[in-house]
Amino acid sequence: MKSKDYYQILGVPRDATLDVIKNAYRKMARKYHPDVSREPQAELRFKEVGEAYKVLKDPEKRLEYDQISGFFYTRKEVPPQAARSYGFDAKKETRAETKSTKTTSSTSARSNPRTDSHSDGNFGDILGEVMGRPNSGPPKNRGINVHGSDQHAKVQIDLEDTFRGTACSVSMPTYVTDEYGMPMVSKRTLKVSVPKGIRAGQTLRLAGQGFPGTGEGKAGDLYLEVVIRPHRRYRIEGRDIYFDIPLTSTAAAVGTTVNVPTPEGSIQLSIPPGSMPGRKLRLKGKGIPGVSADGAAGDLYAVIVNVAPPVHTVVAQKAYQALKAAFDFSPRN
Repeated sequence: MKSKDYYQILGVPRDATLDVIKNAYRKMARKYHPDVSREPQAELRFKEVGEAYKVLKDPEKRLEYDQISGFFYTRKEVPPQAARSYGFDAKKETRAETKSTKTTSSTSARSNPRTDSHSDGNFGDILGEVMGRPNSGPPKNRGINVHGSDQHAKVQIDLEDTFRGTACSVSMPTYVTDEYGMPMVSKRTLKVSVPKGIRAGQTLRLAGQGFPGTGEGKAGDLYLEVVIRPHRRYRIEGRDIYFDIPLTSTAAAVGTTVNVPTPEGSIQLSIPPGSMPGRKLRLKGKGIPGVSADGAAGDLYAVIVNVAPPVHTVVAQKAYQALKAAFDFSPRN
């Protein structure tokens, strides 16, 4: 206490009233709060401001601080302006440099109604007002119970997870209360169970996992939007899944059987003769499963894509020429 001038830290005179001190604290707290300040050593200055306010807002602590720091009045009687700032009547209390007088003044300060009205103030509440944010700490003297806000986030899964369900971890911001009663941004991680049959865009609701409430107010809910990561092979539309089957024109024309991959394993698929590029072969019920016993599963569609063999040899070139001569066909007609 001897090494710090709390009045200088807050930028107020020594005979400043409590209102002047409070207004100065509001201004300094906003200026140096670590969440918004770009001032050098903002966090250190913010703590000093809080420390100074905790002492100067309390008449008893302030009087003791003034005595220890060597601030003695030159007049026998307490100046009226200073008396008002401390919160007791200057006509009834005198100031002397003795231990007994110091005790009398402190006792009077404790018993004065104006002193009590200021000493129980929570400067964390003032910080909340200064920063424009709600006070997340439980106000002891207000009795305020506020329901916490809902929180929204996204959870990413793979397509294969929709066929069997999965559990994954989700990290998101939240807030906790610091030593001054101010909300501070923090991070938390939740383990989330994603059920089988979930579709992209659907939302999972986790009751009570949103932002915390104030006082006895309940926490909000957490809503997680499901996002299915892009797949290198499949395309998703609702519960239906699409994938391409590359075929030569001759294989598509005469028909064939190919081994195709699905999210649940490989199967044999028969390609009917005369299949043209772009044709969709439907595998009913092989898409994303339904969400309940009555929910219909999606379908899996194999889309035929024409791939022409490359011409690297003379034999291949002659084969293409013979094929052209065998067919009198022009796709442009």
